[in-house]
Amino acid sequence: MHATAFARPRTDGAPVVTASTSARDPVIAVAELKQALQSPTLGAVLFFCSAEYDLNRLAEAMADGFQGITLSGCTSAGEITPRGYERGSIAAIGFDRRWFSVQAALIEGLEDFDLPRAQHLVDDLLHRCRQSDLAPVRDNTFAVTLLDGLSSREELVLSSLNAALGAIPQFGGSAGDDERLANTHVFHDGRFHTSAATVLLVNTPLSFQVFTTHHLAPTDRKLVVTAANCQTRTVHELNAEPAAVAYARAVGVSPDQLCREVFALKPMAVRIGEHYFARSVQRVNEDQSLTFYCAVETGIVLTPMTPGSLRDDLRQRLEEAEATVGKPMVTIGCDCFLRRLEAEQAGEVARISDFLEQHRVLGFSTYGEQFDGVHLNQTFTGVVIGQP
Repeated sequence: MHATAFARPRTDGAPVVTASTSARDPVIAVAELKQALQSPTLGAVLFFCSAEYDLNRLAEAMADGFQGITLSGCTSAGEITPRGYERGSIAAIGFDRRWFSVQAALIEGLEDFDLPRAQHLVDDLLHRCRQSDLAPVRDNTFAVTLLDGLSSREELVLSSLNAALGAIPQFGGSAGDDERLANTHVFHDGRFHTSAATVLLVNTPLSFQVFTTHHLAPTDRKLVVTAANCQTRTVHELNAEPAAVAYARAVGVSPDQLCREVFALKPMAVRIGEHYFARSVQRVNEDQSLTFYCAVETGIVLTPMTPGSLRDDLRQRLEEAEATVGKPMVTIGCDCFLRRLEAEQAGEVARISDFLEQHRVLGFSTYGEQFDGVHLNQTFTGVVIGQP
């Protein structure tokens, strides 16, 4: 095996196998993944890849290497491999069809996606899961969503899907492109797609728990959105001032100091019920407006947040989930790329990578996270799957 490949020690008949490769040539990379994941009962592969790859060649190699297998994935802003945080790599999970029925569908024309289309899509996926006859759908099924991270259509798609899914828990992430903010892709049916989403319905007799968490605490400052463009996710005014000016003052910096590091360490959030959901800033515009990764609209109240310990918060949440499902076989994680940036600034990447490895996490750094129909920022969402 090429020296760049890595897989957790394989147990014959294991329901899940995880692997990664940092080989730069797509053909070599896929060959390494195939060697690590292949088995006579492999039914599905979920992968997350750096946008640095030649995506056309990678798509062709993936389709050739895993013929007859349900194959889904997306580009990332960094990968979580069996060894923790990495970049410029591919992380992959192989699902044994004796334990998992994984059914996938593609959504194109995101701007026209509505509840009737969502219901038709979910009904079709449920029908295919029932045909597999692995486990009753109720309490044994979760949904994974991967969306084009630059489509600005997450809220529209997720709200319709959530209504159609009903009691089925859902999580996911918005595809990235290594922080270039140029082109993000999802993979379905042998090709990478833009302005699209892929939905996976996973049915299994194994115990699992879908979860979300963040490490942010509210301050006592409030910023009211007094002028915004919902279509472009741009806030022009906060508290009737230029948005960048008001935000900078609230977080204790000057407007010319605003940058992605400040956005990562000093986010804002909207309160819904008793919970706060982060609304991360993507950039400052020339007119002193702020463009966000999540939907914003006139009238909402934003609360500047202060970060706690990334590692301690994630440990508590994963240990709570593991107390329910038992020792984890794998945790599929969607982790905001701003959290990784925060870890890099704090010199915590190695420690958090070790933690992710210990808890058997595999996933990717996202441009947005998704949990039960809600589009989030600066959170970690995922599913913990227990041992047989």
